[in-house]
Amino acid sequence: MSFLDYVEGKTVALCGVGMGILYLILASFLCGIPFSLLFLLMAGVVPVTIAYLVISWRYADKRIRMLKSRMDGLQEKYLIGETMERPKGAVELEYYMLMKEISRSAIGTVEQVKAEKQDYCDYVESWVHEIKTPLTACSLILANGGDPSKLRRELRRADNLTETILTYAKLRTAEKDMQISRVELHGLCDQAVREEMELLIAAGISVTVDGNSTVYTDPKMIVFMLKQLLINCAKYCRGCQISITITDKGLTFVDNGPGIPSHELGRITERGFTGSAGRRYGQSTGMGLFIVSELCRKLNMDMEVTSKEKQFTKFEFQFLSQTLQNC
Repeated sequence: MSFLDYVEGKTVALCGVGMGILYLILASFLCGIPFSLLFLLMAGVVPVTIAYLVISWRYADKRIRMLKSRMDGLQEKYLIGETMERPKGAVELEYYMLMKEISRSAIGTVEQVKAEKQDYCDYVESWVHEIKTPLTACSLILANGGDPSKLRRELRRADNLTETILTYAKLRTAEKDMQISRVELHGLCDQAVREEMELLIAAGISVTVDGNSTVYTDPKMIVFMLKQLLINCAKYCRGCQISITITDKGLTFVDNGPGIPSHELGRITERGFTGSAGRRYGQSTGMGLFIVSELCRKLNMDMEVTSKEKQFTKFEFQFLSQTLQNC
């Protein structure tokens, strides 16, 4: 910072000093004070003002240079607010507190982004390991004559994994991808069951869909959510029966599988949580229900999960602020 730039910033203060000098000259003239005495007074005021400007500029310039040097030594520049010394002046203190607040906000944002990036990298790594399973199975099937039904089943697994990671990648911008339209829930349930038919048949699972309602929502996201529940049943509830009931209040998905342990029930929608079933079968990334819960939030839906071991698991979905009509 140059001395002229510093003086320019003190324009208001210098104008005040100048007005004070003019006032003294006018008062001295009216009071009949000799010009020589007035000249001596001015000769003292001007050097003192200049000296003050030079000293204060040197002090401010030194502080700025110190801050720049300190910032150059930081790898994360946004941490500069945490290294600043607390000033004494009232105005500078206000600026200092604002800088502290901005710095802490930046730190929080950066830490959140780092955590999300790490979560994404961890998920991609686990996804790469998981998708090897259906791809290896396809290779073995082809090497042993190529059973079409088994091949379709493994290709469906690979397609489901690909769809899941693409949906996860779009979660942050899901609002931009939404296409709200008027749809029948019964038709969406039928679509989800048809697309997962190979897996459901291989797992010996039967599905019934009762009732119908019309709702304004994103059909693609609803189908994805239903498919995640069907896929989980194919993984962990082989031979179970699934009942999907649609009412004017929403949609209920119930299976009579092994259920979820009570100590795990509150965590099933956490990012990366696999639970005892996922660890036992070794084929879970712990992301399916997390994505479902995130889509519910973005679609303004409420999801409630209840379960009892060795009896059932129930997912209840309610469309909160959307038009739901009974058909």
